[in-house]
Amino acid sequence: MSDFVPQPFTQALSEFAWVTPRELKALQAASYTTVGDVLLRVPRRYEDRRCTKPINALLSGETASLQLHVYSAGWRFSYKRYFEVSAGAEGEPYGPRLLLRWFNMPYVAKMLAVGMNLSVYGKVKEFAGKLTMTNPDFEVMEDEDVGARLVERAMGGMVSPVTESAESCEYIHTHRIVPIYRAVSGIAPRSFRALVYKLLQLMPEELPQPGYDVAPAYPFRQALQDLHFPAEPELAHKARMRFALAECFQQQFRVAWRRRQSQGRPGLITAVGDGYLQELLQSLPFRLTAAQMRCVEEIRADMSRPQQMNRLLQGDVGSGKTLVALCAMLLAVESGKTAAMIAPTQILAEQHYNNFRKLLHLMDVRLSLRTSDRADDVGYVADDPQSADATPRILVGTHALLYKKHRPQNLGLAVIDEQHKFGVAQREKFTCTADNPDVLVMTATPIPRTLTLTLYGDLDVSIIDELPANRGEIITALRSPKNMKRIIAFMRSELDAGRQIYIVSPLIEESEKTERTAAVSEWEKWKEIFPGEPIGLLHGRLSPEEKDAVMADFRSNSTHILIATTVVEVGVDVPNATIMLINDADTFGLSQLHQLRGRIGRGQHKSYCILLSDAAAGEPGREKLEVLCRTLNGFEIAEEDFRLRGPGDVLGTAQSGLGAVQFAEWLSDTRLIHRANRDANAILDADPMLKLPQHAPLRELVQFELEQGVVG
Repeated sequence: MSDFVPQPFTQALSEFAWVTPRELKALQAASYTTVGDVLLRVPRRYEDRRCTKPINALLSGETASLQLHVYSAGWRFSYKRYFEVSAGAEGEPYGPRLLLRWFNMPYVAKMLAVGMNLSVYGKVKEFAGKLTMTNPDFEVMEDEDVGARLVERAMGGMVSPVTESAESCEYIHTHRIVPIYRAVSGIAPRSFRALVYKLLQLMPEELPQPGYDVAPAYPFRQALQDLHFPAEPELAHKARMRFALAECFQQQFRVAWRRRQSQGRPGLITAVGDGYLQELLQSLPFRLTAAQMRCVEEIRADMSRPQQMNRLLQGDVGSGKTLVALCAMLLAVESGKTAAMIAPTQILAEQHYNNFRKLLHLMDVRLSLRTSDRADDVGYVADDPQSADATPRILVGTHALLYKKHRPQNLGLAVIDEQHKFGVAQREKFTCTADNPDVLVMTATPIPRTLTLTLYGDLDVSIIDELPANRGEIITALRSPKNMKRIIAFMRSELDAGRQIYIVSPLIEESEKTERTAAVSEWEKWKEIFPGEPIGLLHGRLSPEEKDAVMADFRSNSTHILIATTVVEVGVDVPNATIMLINDADTFGLSQLHQLRGRIGRGQHKSYCILLSDAAAGEPGREKLEVLCRTLNGFEIAEEDFRLRGPGDVLGTAQSGLGAVQFAEWLSDTRLIHRANRDANAILDADPMLKLPQHAPLRELVQFELEQGVVG
């Protein structure tokens, strides 16, 4: 082993001569450039390869670990060329044998020779009456020097003398609890595991943890050892929980920091009267639900204070979040300020714009739409073009609102719709102005209750937990493609009644790599099934103008059937649509299916969501569809999605700026979350500005906020 001791975690992999150019290129392509990048790569699972079995106890189909002696070795030919070793118990040349075969691995022939003792691990199969293992993991049990001498002898070369410094071979791939990592393209799993092992051996015993150490009683170097090569399964769990706490603490510290800065940040009083609000409420043909009114009052209380509001409005699909947001925007307008709403897509922005025009058509409040290709500055609500104030007071737009040309002036309230569709930097750019406007973020994606503190700990939360009474009933049914004739007959009856239909597919065009349905081919198919019906096609490759035209036709009922991809998942509102047929429903996420289903049932008519799938009973895809058939409650569905897929998959990498979550244990363990939150707040109580030297790593954690001028 080299005497070189690298700087902890910062040493570039390119500085190690034993990392081959081919391996280095593959590692760099996967964004692994330093020691730390590799050693903080979390094993996705472990295999216990310690328990060995004799050959005569093996069963075909089982995975086993064995210690064997090589009795013969050589190349063989069948339908493909392969290297084969015949091995058995040491000292039993006439005992039972296991054939080890390696395909497409020519380097194995240079590593193995007759007379070696091996530790092997792989799946046993019976082939032509003989027990075999194909491409098993293996290690030479003798010391490395003896192994090399046996290979030299087998290849007819000179035999090297035995060195006095020969060390016993440390097991890496067999005869221990072995880490299994996610694949890195261009590097064999065995090679990557060996790389991790070798780098770990180079780390000094007193290795400091990068950043802030939340568990000094459990040395970082030992935790790394237990994470990658644990002596017992319990140690792997212990190490994962230690790293999970560290990751949780970092996230909770950022949340606690942001919350303290926003609470102490002066803001505008943007609720000084409710004349516009009352005028809107009196003009509506329905009453707001109790949950909507509660949320309006919570928001108004925030806007009445001279501190910046930072509030999340969370509600299920169809619960009326946009109307609550409009109430808040009218409060800001009455205070003399501008209110702006940013939406993730042009379709959704234009829908909000058109809905606001209908709701406010008798009120003297100028409204404008701002998108990348449209600045509708004449789109005011009052019918009098000579109105004294020609400045738009409510702006609705897309990402265009982030740029100087369309940035709102005199902004009092910033509303972010479907906030998880925007990056942290985009949200900051939209809301950070000199006046510190009030901020209201909205999401129609219910978050499991156990994660609310994690994701939105820096925000006050308002929840709309009931649906408007005028919404139609939605029935969800799971059907096989074999039932298509009956489904078509039912669709015909709804079309004859004047209703409209969504048909959603996972792909835009057919692919040779998958048999999933595609929107373009579905469009052709359904035109043949319903030749007299106008059918539209909507997907992400259409231009904004084409998308607008397709949606305009569907909203006006000029198009009766809309074939689409998940571009209709968020915000599309057509009350006359009563059927949603989802092809290959088992390929979608549970929450995504719930969002899609939310496009129907938006009027007074009974609606039907048909989940088309071949998934068999007991399969994971089938289980999530049965959950969807069982309930319409988005929060209950979020909990089930969390249970079925795990927190990491539910959150992805975009939620609330979390980034890639490596140790998902903390997302489902409220004890870790509360401990991390408590520790973070204790530090901020003692050192609010993080001036102490030991808190320098924490100052780096919040560097983004510091650079944005949130605090000096």
